Amino acid sequence: MIDSTFATVGSFLKQRQSAFEPDTNIYEYGEVQSYSDTIVQINGLSNCRYGELLEFEGGAYGLTLDLHIGGVGAALLNGKVATASVVRPTGRVAEVSVGEELLGRVIDPLGRPLDDGGEIKTKKTRPIESPAPSIMDRAPVDTALETGILSIDSMIPIGRGQRELIIGDRQTGKTSIALSAIMNQKDRGVYCVYCAIGQKASTVSNIVHTLRRAGAMENTVVMAAFSSDTAAMQYIAPYAACAVAEEFMYSGKDVLVVYDDLSKHAVAYRTMSLLLRRPSGREAYPGDVFYLHSRLLERAAKLSPENGGGSLTALPIIETMAGDISAYIPTNVISITDGQIYLESELFNAGMRPAINVGLSVSRVGRAAQSQAMRAVSGSLRLDVAQYREMAVFAQFGADIDEVTADMLRNGERLMELLKQTQDQLFSLSEQVAILLAVSTGFFKSYDKQDINKVRAALLSYLHKNAGTIMINIDTTGKLSEEDREDLLLAFGRFTAESGEQHGQPD
Repeated sequence: MIDSTFATVGSFLKQRQSAFEPDTNIYEYGEVQSYSDTIVQINGLSNCRYGELLEFEGGAYGLTLDLHIGGVGAALLNGKVATASVVRPTGRVAEVSVGEELLGRVIDPLGRPLDDGGEIKTKKTRPIESPAPSIMDRAPVDTALETGILSIDSMIPIGRGQRELIIGDRQTGKTSIALSAIMNQKDRGVYCVYCAIGQKASTVSNIVHTLRRAGAMENTVVMAAFSSDTAAMQYIAPYAACAVAEEFMYSGKDVLVVYDDLSKHAVAYRTMSLLLRRPSGREAYPGDVFYLHSRLLERAAKLSPENGGGSLTALPIIETMAGDISAYIPTNVISITDGQIYLESELFNAGMRPAINVGLSVSRVGRAAQSQAMRAVSGSLRLDVAQYREMAVFAQFGADIDEVTADMLRNGERLMELLKQTQDQLFSLSEQVAILLAVSTGFFKSYDKQDINKVRAALLSYLHKNAGTIMINIDTTGKLSEEDREDLLLAFGRFTAESGEQHGQPD
C-alpha cells in the first residue's frame, strides 16, 4: 500500500517537472548614480538604446544620450530624480502625438497640451527622429509657397519642399516674416507648424494671439519649449515639430514648419554635451553639431506622386551677432539650406519693413518655384533694387550726379516704398503682379514718395472693383496672358484719369 502511494506521488512529481516552464522574462532596471544640472548618470541598463525613453521613480522621464560600459547617461525631460532611485527603460524611443486633432492647439515636445483646450484626443504617435526621404522618393521643387510678402515672392521665391533660412540680428523682424508666411496659408490648404525653442512664455503667448487674431490657428500647430524648460526639452522640440509635420506630409498634404530658432537649439545641445563630458570643438560646440541640424532639415522634401505628393517646407531661423554670418552655426545652416533671407539691422533702423538685404539673400531654387505671372513681371526687380542701393550710398557723399542717375534714384525711392509691408499686410499673387507691372510701366513716377502707399492701396482697391475678373484669373491660373496684361495697363490709365487730381511732381 505504501509502495503504491509513493509510486503515485513520484509519477505526479515527474509529470509536474516535465510540464514546468521557467519564467525567462528579464526585467531590467538601473539605479541613479548621480544627478546634476538635469543630467543623470545611471548604473545598469546594459540593453538600453540611444534615444530611448527612461522612466524614473516619481513619474519623471529622461532621454538616453550616452552609452558606456556599465551604465548610461541621460538628460531629464521633466520632473526631478533622487540618487539611488530606480530607473526603468520603456523600450521605445521618444514619440509625439500627431494628427489633425493637434490643429489649433499649443503643445510641448512630448505632445502634452499647454493651452486651455483640454485633453488632445489622438491615438496616433510618431517617433521624433526618423530618416529623411530618399532621393528616389522626392520630386523637383516646382510649386511656389506664397508668403504674401512682395519682396520675397518676387526676388527670393520659396518653393514647397524647400529649406529657406531666415537669418539676421535680434529684433530685425525674423519671426514677423515667418508669421506672415503662416498667416498667408490659411485659405491655401497648407498646414503649418510653428516651433518655439527657448523663448519666453509671454513671447509665445503673443505669437499665438497674433495667429488667432489673423484666423491662422485653425490650420496651425504651435509647439513650445520655453526658456525655463530643460535643455533636453529644447533639444527634442524641433524634431518633434518635424514629426508632427511629417504626418501631414506623408498623408499627401503640404506643410510649412518654422523653427524659431536653431541658434538656441544649438546652445541647448552644447549645454547637454558639455554636461555629458563630451569633447568640445569650435566655440565649445561638440563635433556633431552639424549633424544635429542636417538630419533635421534634410527631412524637408517634396515627395514624388507615387509617395503621395505631399511636401514639407522648412523655414529655420538663425540669430546672428553684429551681422556676423560667418560664425560657426550660421555657416553650418547656410550650407545645409537652399538659400537664405538676410535681414539687416541698418535697413530695419531706417524704417524698411521687411529689412531684407537683397545682395546677401538668395533662393537656390529660384524661378523654378515661381508662377508664370510672377516670372513675367519680376525679371529685373532684383537688379533695380541692387542698383538703387549702390547709387544711394554713392549719392550720400554729395557728389554731382547726372539726370539719368537722379532719375534712377527717384524711381528707386518709390520702389523701396512699394516694397514696404507691415506684418498683417499681405498681398495675393494678382496684387503683387499688378504692383510690379505698374512699376515696370513707370506708373508711380508721377506721385510723391510719401503718397506711394496710399496710391498703392487705392490702385489695388480700384482693380478689385473694376478688373476683378482679371485678378481672379491670375490668382487661379498663376498666369498673366497678353490679353490680361493689356487690360491691366488700360485699367492703370483709367485709374489715373479717374483719380481727379494731379499728384505731386517727383521730388
